[in-house]
Amino acid sequence: MTALSNALVPVILCGGSGTRLWPLSRETYPKQFLALAGEQTMLQDTALRLQGLQDLPQQVPLAASPILVCNTEHRFLAAAQLAAVGVQAPQIVLEPMGRNTAPALTLAALQATAQGADPILLAMPADHVVTDRPALQAVVEQAHAAASAGAMVTFGIVADRPETGYGYIQRGAAQAHGAYAIASFAEKPDAATAQRYLDAGDYLWNSGLFMVRASVWLKALGACRPDILAACQTAMQHAVHDLDFVRPDAAAFQACPSDSIDYAVMERLPQRTDLGIPACVIPLQAGWSDLGAWDALWDVLPHDAHGNATVGDAVLHDSHNSLLMGHSRLVAGVGLNNIVVIETPDAVLVADKSQTQNVKHIVAQLKAQGHQLANSHRKVQRPWGSYDSIDSGERFQVKRIVVNPGASLSLQMHHHRAEHWVVVKGTAQVTNGDKTFLLGENESTFIPLGHVHRLANPGKLPLEIIEVQSGSYLGEDDIVRFEDTYGRAPGA
Repeated sequence: MTALSNALVPVILCGGSGTRLWPLSRETYPKQFLALAGEQTMLQDTALRLQGLQDLPQQVPLAASPILVCNTEHRFLAAAQLAAVGVQAPQIVLEPMGRNTAPALTLAALQATAQGADPILLAMPADHVVTDRPALQAVVEQAHAAASAGAMVTFGIVADRPETGYGYIQRGAAQAHGAYAIASFAEKPDAATAQRYLDAGDYLWNSGLFMVRASVWLKALGACRPDILAACQTAMQHAVHDLDFVRPDAAAFQACPSDSIDYAVMERLPQRTDLGIPACVIPLQAGWSDLGAWDALWDVLPHDAHGNATVGDAVLHDSHNSLLMGHSRLVAGVGLNNIVVIETPDAVLVADKSQTQNVKHIVAQLKAQGHQLANSHRKVQRPWGSYDSIDSGERFQVKRIVVNPGASLSLQMHHHRAEHWVVVKGTAQVTNGDKTFLLGENESTFIPLGHVHRLANPGKLPLEIIEVQSGSYLGEDDIVRFEDTYGRAPGA
């Protein structure tokens, strides 16, 4: 038996690759980890979105830490970003592979009830923008009251334009707590249908935000999709704990069908009156956007007098309604109209702003060609810091490596390459064969092929080195690890 509680536990759904925001968003560093609409990343904004909720009139009891469901490959990145904004001890559940939002919420619900509690869950995708936090919190108060009474609540965004990129929810009769019965769900419409929805006034955009008590979700899922529930239960029953992470059993979760919260449960509840779980929608006006493509980012950024938005080093002349973003060099635009230009150190996107939904097709082409830039950036994040491959050629590669204070790479060796390290900033602690020593700025060392070695930062400031690799094979999988703080396999 679980104990009823009105505590609200944020469940941050942190999957997805954001391919329509390529080249900035890629599988190894997707949009939820980027600072696109402010100084904080989208994940950080999501985690902080409910701060102060308990101080509002209804005094909704907010759990001390959220449950984060994310991809295994992003675990250290997610943990580091949450720690950077003071989110303490989050429960991080690692999906062995993506199975959409219904299994993700189910893993979170099973985690939330594992110790006998039965909190109310607020499922929030990590890649959405909300510019009016007080408005969101006011609606969360209403939804909390409805969920406490046993309902499953979704949030419908009040439409302000005939949007063809979102699904819609038609609201029905008014209910308690500012909620409405759900009359129908609608898929992404064509332009004429979207205009008809807007004119009707009773259609809301489907936001992908949900609130429901954990046991109510598990009951509903068990009735609507028992196959998903059974697979997730098996995966969590055999989960292992690794550092601060919960790892569901990979084989059991791989057998889980892929489905969304909407399709698996929410759209079925109005017909499943036997369950006694009301399905309702609450209208939300809080500056919401799912930032699904570059035109959506242009919408939420500040504009100049001609409707242009710029990020980074960018200048425009005689241009209108365009978005320019420069990260590693100056980007200049002349005579542009409704154009998007996104520059990164290794790729440049130029697109008609009305066609940015189709960027995903470029990513698909690159993947089909086996192009690395479809999935990863030149600069690669690691749990200890990052490396940037700044030059390469036959039998050599040059990297700029940054090691965070107190962090260290694994104790390792390579079969096919030697390495030269030059410290340019900070102090390095180097293990080279049977010797361990310190290197200061402008000092260097040589790691012969086959030597066991390790690089660590004993200081309080980031360590930066230039690494020159030489050898017959320079791939990241030429790593034999003997010790690793982060429990990684070779190449990870």
